[in-house]
Amino acid sequence: MGSTSVPGLAAKPVIDLMTSVNTLDDVTDERVAVLERLGYRFEDVGMPNRLFYFREKAQGERSHHLHIVTADTWPTRNERLFRDHLRAHPEMAAEYEAVKRRLAAETDDGFTYTKSKTEVIQRGVDAERTARGLPLVTVWEEV
Repeated sequence: MGSTSVPGLAAKPVIDLMTSVNTLDDVTDERVAVLERLGYRFEDVGMPNRLFYFREKAQGERSHHLHIVTADTWPTRNERLFRDHLRAHPEMAAEYEAVKRRLAAETDDGFTYTKSKTEVIQRGVDAERTARGLPLVTVWEEV
């Protein structure tokens, strides 16, 4: 669902995945054990209505982010809408890439990097929501 899912878009070497379940309670101890065997670890990132797991390379660098959300939200997830918008609008993808490159050169802080991309992401999501007749919502998820 992240930049690696947009052909030609520069991306950090981290695969962002999103999967859905009927309810977050469906992520049972048994399923968590499977994720752990695959190398995923849970992290509380403070995003509502979502579980977040990450996987690291042997060197300790993150290689995968796994977001688990409920299936009823999948059609209107901002991440999905932004991905779809970038795939359909190369000019927006180029703008987003330029912002990402600039921020990567300016900061090593992951929170600052992510938060600073909000303006361009919001515009892309707003355009895609408008095109689909969906209400506009903020892309920055607060607790």
